[in-house]
Amino acid sequence: MRALRPGRELAIDLGTANTLVFVRGEGIVVFEPSVVAIDERSGDVHAVGEEARKMIGRTPAAIRAIRPLRHGVFADFDVTAAMLRYFIERSGGGAFSRVVLWVPSGITEVERAAV
Repeated sequence: MRALRPGRELAIDLGTANTLVFVRGEGIVVFEPSVVAIDERSGDVHAVGEEARKMIGRTPAAIRAIRPLRHGVFADFDVTAAMLRYFIERSGGGAFSRVVLWVPSGITEVERAAV
């Protein structure tokens, strides 16, 4: 087994309302609403986090601002993945030696596999 090389460690708390990203040695680097604005025609992400939250109820018909997590579980896996990619990039991106993801303790086996 290969040992992890020293590097940055990342912790993500995926919440229904907000997502928090913590980087060891730096502290909380992201604390934003768990909201994504997506173009329903193309699937392109237009905004994530606070910017997307401001778009709720104010988007053109083709753009939808949604919360990809409902009741602590994935309502839309692909949109959640896009949101995670964005927040990881916001936290400095690059390689991490360890990533810890917090999710609710009551998730199902299917949801656990998705994580």
